[in-house]
Amino acid sequence: MIWLILMAALLVAGRLLHWPARYVWAGVALVWLAALSVARDPRLWLVGGVVAALVLAYGAGLRHLHRKARPVAESPTIPDAEIDRYARHIVLRELGGPGQAALKRARVLVVGAGGLGAPVLLYLAAAGVGRITVADDDRVSLSNLQRQVIFAARDEGRPKVEAARDAMLALNPHVQVQTLDRRIGPEDTDLIAQHDLVIDGTDTFAARQAVNAACVAAGVPLVAGSIAQWEGQLTVWDPRRDAPCMACIFPDAPAPGLAPSCAEAGVVGPLPGILGSMMALEAIKLIAGTGEALRGRMMIFDGLYGENRTVKIRRRVDCPVCGSGHFRQG
Repeated sequence: MIWLILMAALLVAGRLLHWPARYVWAGVALVWLAALSVARDPRLWLVGGVVAALVLAYGAGLRHLHRKARPVAESPTIPDAEIDRYARHIVLRELGGPGQAALKRARVLVVGAGGLGAPVLLYLAAAGVGRITVADDDRVSLSNLQRQVIFAARDEGRPKVEAARDAMLALNPHVQVQTLDRRIGPEDTDLIAQHDLVIDGTDTFAARQAVNAACVAAGVPLVAGSIAQWEGQLTVWDPRRDAPCMACIFPDAPAPGLAPSCAEAGVVGPLPGILGSMMALEAIKLIAGTGEALRGRMMIFDGLYGENRTVKIRRRVDCPVCGSGHFRQG
């Protein structure tokens, strides 16, 4: 008993006199060793010492982790004025308040405000994606209105980015929309790096190739869709997370005539709405970190026969765009 009293006295004296903790515990350890050496049954002292050592080690570990911990940046709260607007998102178990907050602070670049870009832009704005950049160098024409539902007849002749911005802000004034009345190319790596996600709604192989190269260089995931006549396909190019990039699967441009544009081959009006809505859905999943994104998979949709299938696709280690050393690390 005398040994326990001595230990307690050391602890109390250390607390009252503000002795350094290491000296106090060194004294307690010496008393414990002395008690262990003269005890009739040292097993009790051994068990007690081990338990005390474990408790002390646990406390020291917690203090160490607490010192190393970095404060978590506060997520933007959803203003009361926007709660009703996003109520159907907030009640979703897989999305909820944290997911909606992630959408609010997200930065998304949409390349192309045409058939695919139109539904993407509307749904991202409606979903409350905080900052949306839209890039397109085209102007609204009458032939666009059969499928590009973000525009109205009064927009004919206007730059698509301006007409799209007005429609998005009319739908949701709580989002920020930046317009770029130009194309996106491989030299736009720094611009893309300022965004969390890129969505490609362009309609030529060369444009898609340029956007893919810039996204690989910036290390930003790319939601890519394409359509023709009655069919469409959708995937997420993301070599930084071991999914392929576009060049892994389509390294060379198709031969002339094999992949005609919508102007040449035609496209049924609702098809870009279907694929564009799916692209917006992939974007929401990626931003909120929920569900399973189409990384390493390509979804192929056939609207004429009502068929849908998904195929697995793999990254090529010898890909000239995303192979080893070709994209930004970290």
